[in-house]
Amino acid sequence: MTTTVAAHRATGARTVSVARAYRFELVKLFSSWRVRLLVLACWLVPALFVAAVSRQSSLPVDTLFGRWMHATGWAGPLVTLGFSGAWALPLLTSVVAGDVFASEDRLGTWRHLLVAVRSPRRIFAAKALASLTAIVLLVVGLVASSTVGGVLAVGNQPLVGLDGHLLAPSDAAGKVLLAWLCVLAPTLALAAIGLLGSVALGRSPMGLLLPVLVALAMQLAQMLPLPVAVRLAMPGYAFIAWNGLFTDPAQVGPLLIGIAVALVWAVTATALAYLLFLRRDFTNLHDDGSGRRAVTAGVLPLAGLLTVTVAVVATATPATGSGIEQTKVQRSLATAFAHLYRLQAEELNRPAVTEAQLKATAACTKGSVTTGAHGPGNDWRCVVSWHLPDVRATGTAVYQLDVAADGRFVADGDGPKEVNGYFLLRTPTGDAPNPLWQFDGNVELLAATPKG
Repeated sequence: MTTTVAAHRATGARTVSVARAYRFELVKLFSSWRVRLLVLACWLVPALFVAAVSRQSSLPVDTLFGRWMHATGWAGPLVTLGFSGAWALPLLTSVVAGDVFASEDRLGTWRHLLVAVRSPRRIFAAKALASLTAIVLLVVGLVASSTVGGVLAVGNQPLVGLDGHLLAPSDAAGKVLLAWLCVLAPTLALAAIGLLGSVALGRSPMGLLLPVLVALAMQLAQMLPLPVAVRLAMPGYAFIAWNGLFTDPAQVGPLLIGIAVALVWAVTATALAYLLFLRRDFTNLHDDGSGRRAVTAGVLPLAGLLTVTVAVVATATPATGSGIEQTKVQRSLATAFAHLYRLQAEELNRPAVTEAQLKATAACTKGSVTTGAHGPGNDWRCVVSWHLPDVRATGTAVYQLDVAADGRFVADGDGPKEVNGYFLLRTPTGDAPNPLWQFDGNVELLAATPKG
């Protein structure tokens, strides 16, 4: 009898495995009505949104690839990606990762959980893995839903890239998936910041809002004319750097740097949260985080990490200043114009012409600056010139450019009317959108690679 009782006590005192604790945390996480609502929204709303917008007469042209939602179903998931990087993903990480530890403080269940699991390390690992699983499931829902909605509503058509070149449906599908995979890195960084805030601030609402506030601060910073090194050293830069995948050749340099920085932030913030969690006094019911501890264990180390990453990126990259230079703007505009001119010629049933035959060039000024212009602004004015085979006259077209601080620009045609001065083309099959009237482009902030 004594042996049986001793064996029973030994079995009861045995620590719970991480796998078992992980399953328990998953069940607990998905039992929350907030998480269930997010799962439902992520798997249904994007498809409905993309399908509805694709059938509207007015498109979200201010959003990257929004102007192509009538032309191809692959524009829909990219529009969703742009919105998600700015708003949806920070919100998801706040609700999931930002509340995973704080919920125990609000409910006062830490003692029960410690008695059941008997290992703070296993508790942290289980909660972190459960949060990661939920976030990945939500992101997969956004991708799948927006893709299905776009392809079913519009069709599996080629996609026009950021430099005007056409991507076959298979290439577009691969790059759309790759773009979503790339934004997982900054999403993990925000999730790790959410874990840190949840541990450091306890039941305080600031812990729940921390990923959203950090994402908002990074968005505001990206709108400023910051040096390239500072811009690339932010953990959320990959949220916008994915657009470099849709040029030819792909602008992967800034994207890879953004992913690496985001992963470093994810590991660092998770490690800080882990160390802070292990040092917590669970016997004190009122010890659920303090402002001083949040500053010393969270803010200061991350501020130091930002300083280090800025220094490393500045040393490793050749670009200086804003990265937006006159030669880069001219090259990007001329390349996009040449690609889109071919598309316009095809719509009008004109003889086919190649980019090499067009020899398109651009001459740009910024305000009153004609030489050495640089920096973002909406005062860029460019004249594009091109040549047609067997035609002696040189064609010209005027564009007004609004160049954002992150390198994206919108080219607005300013004549002549038959080239880029009107938004519709009279084609043999009826009126069609004029691809040269207004289009998006991207200036590579790092040393530009010559394009063809």
